[in-house]
Formats: sequence, C-alpha cells, structure tokens
Amino acid sequence: MLSAFDNAMTLVEGTAKLLKFSEKYPTHKIVERLRIPDKIIMFRSTLQKDDGRMAVYSSFRVQHSDVLGPYKGGTRFDERVDLDEVKALALWMTLKTALVNIPFGGAKGGISVDPKKLSETELERLVRKYTSRLVSDIGPSVDIPAPDMGTGAREMAWIYDEYRKHREVAKGVVTGKPVEIGGSLGRLAATGKGVVCTMLEAVRELGMEDYTVAVQGFGNVGSHAALDLWKRGVSIVAVGDVTGNIHNPEGLDIEELITYCKKKGGVKGFPGSTPLKNIISCQCDVLLPCAMENVIRGRNARHIKAKLVVEGANGPTTPNADSILEERGVTVVPDILANAGGVIVSYYEWVQNREGFYWEEADVEERLFKLLRKTYARVSDYANTNQVSLRTAAYSLALGKIAKAMVARGIQ
Repeated sequence: MLSAFDNAMTLVEGTAKLLKFSEKYPTHKIVERLRIPDKIIMFRSTLQKDDGRMAVYSSFRVQHSDVLGPYKGGTRFDERVDLDEVKALALWMTLKTALVNIPFGGAKGGISVDPKKLSETELERLVRKYTSRLVSDIGPSVDIPAPDMGTGAREMAWIYDEYRKHREVAKGVVTGKPVEIGGSLGRLAATGKGVVCTMLEAVRELGMEDYTVAVQGFGNVGSHAALDLWKRGVSIVAVGDVTGNIHNPEGLDIEELITYCKKKGGVKGFPGSTPLKNIISCQCDVLLPCAMENVIRGRNARHIKAKLVVEGANGPTTPNADSILEERGVTVVPDILANAGGVIVSYYEWVQNREGFYWEEADVEERLFKLLRKTYARVSDYANTNQVSLRTAAYSLALGKIAKAMVARGIQ
C-alpha cells in the first residue's frame, strides 16, 4: 500500500530543494516543521448500537500547521481511514489554503468506520461522541472542521449542536452546515464547480475544442463537476464509482444519471451505457479523478489517453505517475489548486457566520470563480516562467508563502 503522507512529503521535499530552502532558511528547518504536524489527536470512539452491542472505532484529528491561520479541514468517515491518510490530507490542506491565499492552516479528521453500516441514530451518537472528545481542540478561531468523504451537512449540524452544549453558540465552529443553521449557499457544489473552473482555464490555455471528459468518482465532487460540465454542453463519455464504470461515446445524460444513482445506489447498469473495465485509461480528452488517493500509479499512467488530468480528489496521482505523465506531455492541474473550491467556500461560510450577514448564491459563485481564476493564472505564469509543471508551480507558490510566514513569526 502506497503511503499518501510519504507521497505528499516527497513533493514537498523536492520543491523545497528546488527553491533552495536549505540555503535561504538554513536555521529554520522548514521541511522538518512540515513533516511533523503541530498536533496529532488519536482516540477511540465507543458506540452502543441500536441492538445493545458495543462497537469501537479508531478516531483522528491532525492539526498540521496554523502558521497562516486557524486549522481548517474536513472530517472523513471511511473504513480505510488511518493516521497516515489523515496526516497527508492535513498537509495538503496547509498547502491548499496557502496557495489560494485564505487565512487558514491545515487540518483533517476522521473515523475508521463505514457510515452506511450504521443507522441514523447510531451515526448521530458516534458524531456527537467524536465531537465531545474534541471540544477543547476545535473552535471558530482554533480549528474548523468541514465535510469530507462519508460526511455532509447533516453531520456538520450535529458537530455544531454538540459543540454548543459544551462551549458556546458559535456557528463558525464548523462549515458545510445546512443553510438553515448558518451554512453558505453554494457550499455543497463548491468543490465540484471549482474543479470545472480550473479545468476550463486549462482547456482554454491548451486550445482544446470539442473535447470529451471522463469522471472517476461520482460522489459529491464528481457528480457536481459532471453536472456543471453537462449543463455547459460538454460531453461526459464515462463515469465510475464504487459500483463500477459506465461508458457511452455519444455522451451520458448526467441529470438522469444522478437521479438513477439516488434510486439504485450507483452508476452500474445505467440505461444507455455499457460497462467499462478501466476508466483511468479510457478514451477521452480530459480525465477528472474525483475519488481517492493513489489511483493513478506508475502501472497505469502510461496508458492514460487523456491530454489533461484535473485532480478533483486529494493525492490521486503518485509521484512516480506524475513524472510519467509529465514525460508524456500530459497536463495535470494539481489537487491543491483543482479541488480548492470547497475550502474557499468554507472560508466564505466562516466569514458570513462571523459577520452575521449572508450572501446570495450567485455572489458566492462569482467570488469562488474569481479567486480560482486568479490563482490559476498565478500558477500558470510561474510554470511558464520557470519551465516547470503546474504541480511544481503550485507547490512552489504555496511553500514559498508558508516559509516566509514561518520566518516572520519567529523561531520561538
């Protein structure tokens, strides 16, 4: 099993060497301070199930760095969650917030559990137990959780409600909440729409016309990205999720596919499509990996037919695969840029909570697209000026800002 954290640190170390951190900051140990998180919180969450049986789950919250502001990061519920993954996700969030210039640091949390195997009452008890263990470590000016894989607005509402029992009524303690209790309009689709925004910028730069798209992962990110593209008239020829992969060279009706998934639980068997063995290497012009880490590896990177890969997921491409794609001339829009839409609109939600003044959805989307286009332009300009990939450019800009902030805040 590839270590997501080791992969992330490989990129950090390589970029730091390129930026000559050891010469610029010989006494500040920038890389070492990024390798070791500020705080790792690990504990067990015990749950009494509806039938009286007890269950025990490994639970985590990693606060990676607050050098640029309060910790910020999602809460993932998945059986595969472990400390290595949470550390990697927290590190990526530190880089992501630095790149898009929002005043947050990086964090991540999670429980090693399959939420689909729990009843709603069991899940609520588990979320509340998890939150009660973290009330001294989270807060609107300390660490602000958000949704991730396996969680959503419902779970964020429970976190908010549990926190207020122990501390204060502070809507800004968590983002991704239901609109009725302080959530932001546009937050649910923000990550997917951000993927689309950065993809359109890359497509424009590459001069691509009449292109086709394949979407690997059809959860919150992938489905919203696919729907947005479909409404723009872009042909989505392949979609995959945990149930399987489907293909239609003439294009899939994404609106109908979303309705089908709600009824059937996945894309498998969608009328008008044929099964597809491998979506990563399918015939398409643009590939959107929007599921898990490490799906593009050395063994399949050479078979990718897409000219453009836009990383909707965190860490979907291993360093080895990234080198192969660069050699082959495949453009990759990196995760810390491509999927930053979620944390950007989370920041907007946090701002609205603190102001007590809420924006229209059109205002949220306009601000999101403006910031992402500006960030993409900075990354692209850096890449072209220094003759490096978009990933190296994005990491260089993010790490450059983090290093300067570390130095400015002093050694002690």
